[in-house]
Amino acid sequence: MNRRHLALPRVWMLTDERHGEAPEALVARLPRDVGVVVRHYSLPLRERIALAKRLSRTGRFTVFAGSEAEARRAGADGVYGAARRPSRLPRLFPVHDGAEILRAERANAALLLLSPAFATRSHQGSRALGPVRFGLLARRTTRPIIALGGMNERRWRRLRPLGAQGWAAIDAWIRT
Repeated sequence: MNRRHLALPRVWMLTDERHGEAPEALVARLPRDVGVVVRHYSLPLRERIALAKRLSRTGRFTVFAGSEAEARRAGADGVYGAARRPSRLPRLFPVHDGAEILRAERANAALLLLSPAFATRSHQGSRALGPVRFGLLARRTTRPIIALGGMNERRWRRLRPLGAQGWAAIDAWIRT
């Protein structure tokens, strides 16, 4: 069965330069049901696509940060990032406020990554949503919400009753 027909993972690792240029060993240690979003924005596009192809061959649901055409070239199962129109591949749409949630819904996003739930190294100095604001924003949509920003499984359990149906992280996986 093609992975595109499987349910989307509810737990995600977003690759980042902190994982090194070849995060395959880290990905291999993840639980099998964790999806991977290939970001590595500092790599030239050709190298990011090659990285996504390698990670896609691990059998995990793999999403590429970029355009839908780039995600298809990378052999990814989905695409990560904001868009104005729906894509044919499942789209993981990062959102930070009500206006972005509305844009994600109009673009028919498969999952909304609501951030920053908590303080995070990725966006130092940004104001974290915290549980109350996170919950209020999560109520604005019927789309599945994935908590991002300073996340780990313990924090996800705290946000789950407030609308977080899953979680995503960068640093949490480095310590795994």
